[in-house]
Amino acid sequence: MENESEKIKVRIVTAQDRHAWHDYVDRCPDATPYCSMAWKDAVEQAYGHRPCYLLAEEGGVITGILPLFIFNIPFSGSSLVSLPFCDIGDILADNEKTRKALLRETIILAEKHKVKKIIIRSCQEHLIENDIFDCHCNVETGKVRMLLQLPGSTKELWDGFKSKLRSQVRKAEKNGLIFRWGGLEDLSDFYDVFSRNMHALGSPVHSKTWIERVLVNYDKNARMGLVFKDEQPIGCGIILCTESMVSIPWASTLRDYNRLSPNMMLYWNFLQYAADNGKKVFDFGRSTLNEGTYRFKKQWGAKPEQLFWYCLNSVHSQKKSSSNNNRAHLEQLWQKMPLSLANVIGPKVRKYISL
Repeated sequence: MENESEKIKVRIVTAQDRHAWHDYVDRCPDATPYCSMAWKDAVEQAYGHRPCYLLAEEGGVITGILPLFIFNIPFSGSSLVSLPFCDIGDILADNEKTRKALLRETIILAEKHKVKKIIIRSCQEHLIENDIFDCHCNVETGKVRMLLQLPGSTKELWDGFKSKLRSQVRKAEKNGLIFRWGGLEDLSDFYDVFSRNMHALGSPVHSKTWIERVLVNYDKNARMGLVFKDEQPIGCGIILCTESMVSIPWASTLRDYNRLSPNMMLYWNFLQYAADNGKKVFDFGRSTLNEGTYRFKKQWGAKPEQLFWYCLNSVHSQKKSSSNNNRAHLEQLWQKMPLSLANVIGPKVRKYISL
């Protein structure tokens, strides 16, 4: 596919572009680990959604990328999503001309595949102007992501914490908790904690295969952490890395043990790893301002960065309203479902929830 510009060419990536794509991600300061081809492979292998990763070139040099999936939902049609199952995908580009070229090609793709809407989860304000290319754009701004700029060493990181925070980290150790790095052989321990926490939250859980595919495809750029009380796993999390950034897509603890501060031990070890390995930014993930998870992340020194979630619809389409009451009711029903049944049904549902 070629853009109308004489210089910029936009096309779908091939297997031969993999190394060049990763080089671009590594040198782009705004790129998150979700931009990696490893995320693409995991989504394809675990859930079967079709990727349409776009690459922009000028003079044979990559000047921008946009990772996209055709996200099909039975009986509801399809969307183009950047990216499914995470907070942020985004258009990454060297200049405005390239950004517009990638967006224009996305509109062409949407028309070709007859998708109902385009969803781009971004940290860029004014990325898409309203009523562009005969589409209407809605923007959600209810979430922020919490970012911590990391110092050059664990000691500097620790010394920068308030005394109250340091005492909370020490509390986990005094309570006899132990942190261990895990691997694929520990997937059952991870999933036991993860699935029980999702059930307690009233949310369908990802499949165990999905977690496995993420770990396998990210390889050395993924780390699993586990917290134990005696031999009982009570906390778990996964971090994903680029050359400069660490993101934490999932962290869970068992509520019955939260008084022992397993979450403090989990996050402290992840932060130590990031600082010791020369990472510049730790991305704690999305939160709503002033809610519980926001305050938890803020205590580590993380600062909010506004998220802009764009949704482009046909100018004739109607934006569907949502009901917080309906969502709360569904969460309550899910919590009442037996855990064994929730773990069977959950992944079948979760593959069609893009966030």
